[in-house]
Amino acid sequence: MTITDPTTLRSADGDAPVQHPLASLSAPEFDRIRDIVTGFDDFTETTRFAYVGLEEPHKRAVLAWQAGDGPLPERLARVMLLDMATGRSTDNVVSIDSGSLLSTVVLDGSRGQLPILIEEFDAIAEIVAEDEGWVAALAARGCTVDEVKVVPLSAGFYDYPEEVGRRIVRVLAFRQDYPADHPWAHPVDGLSAYVDTAARRITRLIDATALAIPAEPGNFDDPAVQGAPLSSLKPIVITQPEGPSFQVDGEFVEWGNWRFQVGFDVREGLVLRQLSFDDAGEERPIIYRASINEMLVPYGDPSPVRFWQNYFDTGEYLFGRFTNSLALGCDCVGEIKYFDAVLADELGNPFTIENGICMHEEDFGTLWKHSDLYTGSNEVRRSRRLVISFFTTVGNYDYGFYWYLYLDGTIECESKLTGILFTSAYPGLDAEGADYPYASEVAPGLGGPYHQHLFSARLDMMVDGLSNAVEEVDAVRVPIGPGNEHGNAFTKRVTRLSTEAGSGRVADGSAARAWHIVNTEKTNRMGRPTGYVLYPQESPTLMADASSSIAKRAEFATKHLFVTKYDPAERYAAGDFVHQNPGGDGITRFIEGDESIDGEDIVLWHTFGPTHFPRPEDWPVMPVDYARFTLKPYGFFGKNPTLNVPPNEAVGHCSHDTGAAHTGHGGHDQGAEEHCGHGH
Repeated sequence: MTITDPTTLRSADGDAPVQHPLASLSAPEFDRIRDIVTGFDDFTETTRFAYVGLEEPHKRAVLAWQAGDGPLPERLARVMLLDMATGRSTDNVVSIDSGSLLSTVVLDGSRGQLPILIEEFDAIAEIVAEDEGWVAALAARGCTVDEVKVVPLSAGFYDYPEEVGRRIVRVLAFRQDYPADHPWAHPVDGLSAYVDTAARRITRLIDATALAIPAEPGNFDDPAVQGAPLSSLKPIVITQPEGPSFQVDGEFVEWGNWRFQVGFDVREGLVLRQLSFDDAGEERPIIYRASINEMLVPYGDPSPVRFWQNYFDTGEYLFGRFTNSLALGCDCVGEIKYFDAVLADELGNPFTIENGICMHEEDFGTLWKHSDLYTGSNEVRRSRRLVISFFTTVGNYDYGFYWYLYLDGTIECESKLTGILFTSAYPGLDAEGADYPYASEVAPGLGGPYHQHLFSARLDMMVDGLSNAVEEVDAVRVPIGPGNEHGNAFTKRVTRLSTEAGSGRVADGSAARAWHIVNTEKTNRMGRPTGYVLYPQESPTLMADASSSIAKRAEFATKHLFVTKYDPAERYAAGDFVHQNPGGDGITRFIEGDESIDGEDIVLWHTFGPTHFPRPEDWPVMPVDYARFTLKPYGFFGKNPTLNVPPNEAVGHCSHDTGAAHTGHGGHDQGAEEHCGHGH
């Protein structure tokens, strides 16, 4: 049985449909989970649902069931609960099938806190407004409580005695001059409050040097700021008259030779499961599960009110809950299939983000081409890719995550970064005439602190099966000498990664370093291991000092790659409880056992992302920046797997005389509102 044929998913009696064990939780399931949990003896009126998600079965149990060799795994949910009044936090697993509580762990705060609740964020403005010190500090800067927007932010870990076992957020302020004014343009710098959310009080008030509040507005949505519209751009119309090439049944997708399942989680956002490729009738697995499991945004400004700015947008904020509804604008263009994202709110009630995931096809230029000198053959094929994406807005930044599948078996993940810079006041030149070394001036008196965006992709590999290994491949110069008399030779050096503790690797563009994931039991027609290769986009790893708090909390970000043996409990690169975690969890703990990763069921943890020195051009709204990595077949196929892609039929759109007046495809003009996305 394959997961891409959901019609075969039937109960033993052959009648009732069976829900796939990896299917995303549905609204009725969230209702059932809420009813189970609210019946707990320790559930109170102030208890909130900090996280509700599918507790996925062990990989081998799912594969056994699909093969007909094992029972249907029990349907489980993981539920994290926070009592807002006391701070009591629990991590629970419940059976949706039986309605029973299977396990409970009470957190004492020593290894981190539950993710921050929206209800906690919403309470911050009222808490700080009641503090006399905060009000006085604002007044000294010419502001009132009503004129500022407070931004509650994750606290990190700095071992302050009054924060031990307490839920803390740190607060910065921005002035808003009128309701439509974007406050990011007016940071009230030199001031920060540390807040105990359960006790509802400020534990520390940092009132450092008062810097001038930048006055120039940053209202990118104001026509007066935008200027006259660029009227010379003509419409680009994308149509598929016969509809899209993919087939969808629930969460199951078939496109070209690809088969996979689309899922969604409030912490990780978009999840792709069991990607496989139909190779001449054989369905060959490649990745069991792929997601962005963590996203770290560390800032490099060491000022007294900013040194703690290090945000884990998945583990601390659950960035999936801020997913955009893509029906609201032209986020996708063409013939679109939308998937809704169904989540639970903090009372345990289901809610739906309509059109949270977008899927469509894109033309991608030339797939292959050759004009032969000797035979006169002149062949060209066009490439296309399937795009599965979602966008989430975490405070000031907007992040799009795009997974691309190509006809030749290539898989690519791309992050698109846009939105608004997290700003500071710009101090200007120091007494010696030197510029401020930790931020760029992006507008008069307005700073854009230096920072990084470090995404962790969790790639649960399954290249042709469960027995996989990783080889690091470097390009190597061969010294001139015997056998290389003219000095032109170069070769490759292959290093097999053998155990977890030695798996931490750094990209090296000077050596074209790549990591090959090979099957240790399967070979291709040349007798060599079948495999895929991970091509990283070379960029810095975590820039913070190795002894810093953030480096201890985010060891995953100190390397571009770690490899671990599959363990269903190892889900997140920074650990399960990231908020106020002192460090030592996640990857640090995963590799302690130093298990073998040679010929095993392995997981790759790949860190990628830009180091951002903001430009004036990034203000007042940032043009999209890109970060990506690529997985390509390497010996997985015996030859080019796209030889059978047919040539495009000439239907009047392979070329156009740009001197001729014409309208949109089909002889009529189409406005943007007509082709931003036709839902299916």
